[in-house]
Amino acid sequence: MEHIFIINPAAGSRDRTREYRDSITRACEARGLAYRIAVSAAPGDCTRLSREAAETGEEVRVYACGGDGTLNEVAAGAAGFPNASVTVFSGGSGNDFVKIFDDREAFRDLSRLLDAETAVFDLIDCNGNPAINICCVGLDSRVGAGMARFKRLPFVSGSLAYILSAAVNVFQGISDHYIVDVNGERLDGEMTFICVANARYYGGGFYAIPDAEPDDGLLDILLVKKIRLWQIPNALAKYKAGRYRELGHIARHFRTDRITIRCDRESPVNLDGEIRMAKDVVMKIADRKIRFFYPKGLHFEAE
Repeated sequence: MEHIFIINPAAGSRDRTREYRDSITRACEARGLAYRIAVSAAPGDCTRLSREAAETGEEVRVYACGGDGTLNEVAAGAAGFPNASVTVFSGGSGNDFVKIFDDREAFRDLSRLLDAETAVFDLIDCNGNPAINICCVGLDSRVGAGMARFKRLPFVSGSLAYILSAAVNVFQGISDHYIVDVNGERLDGEMTFICVANARYYGGGFYAIPDAEPDDGLLDILLVKKIRLWQIPNALAKYKAGRYRELGHIARHFRTDRITIRCDRESPVNLDGEIRMAKDVVMKIADRKIRFFYPKGLHFEAE
């Protein structure tokens, strides 16, 4: 078995390539493991490198050296290959996906990742694009898209970019009109956002849907109807803490394998932190699964 480490220099707040190389070399050579290190040079490289490793037909473990975006790219490349399994050697700024495990810090310890167990996880298919964690449409997607623009400004950090984007998007309107088809029901009206979850955390710590399981063959959907400006602080606090049920009638939870969303215009769609634009959105359980390995002894089941 070969261990393939794909390093994303753009993950997190700084380039950790040298640190990754040092720790990988030290851990693998101490055990006499067959390993290889690859460094991505452009968006999409992590997917290409992962797919090339999987297409050899040999048993491989692929380590996404970065954060959630890196993991999503690596998973997309290895999806559907029974000889390939993936994990994340954490180094990004969010690392939200591995928060489903009872010790997320274990993913920063390579010695523990080398002693692993494997599970088979679902993927979200969003208009043909795979995502392993959470996709969403609405206010939070618009804020995410705006953050990318504000980050390009001089002296604007990630937190300041979020504040600026949130302020602008709230001013432009908290809700939009959507037509949603889910579980044989059509919902036509103003909504603040629609969250489609395979796992439970996103956005740097939002505990979106505590019920979501990555291996149950279903998506957990949360639709939040139009809310008023004065309701935002309270609703956001409950949503972030995983207490969406306390939102009452403004929130609806569905479990399904497919949802369609029609927007009035081209709108941002957030796929594990990557923004795509679409007017018609179809999200479903992907046909291909992903083998995911994690430090031995950890658990990911929802409470």
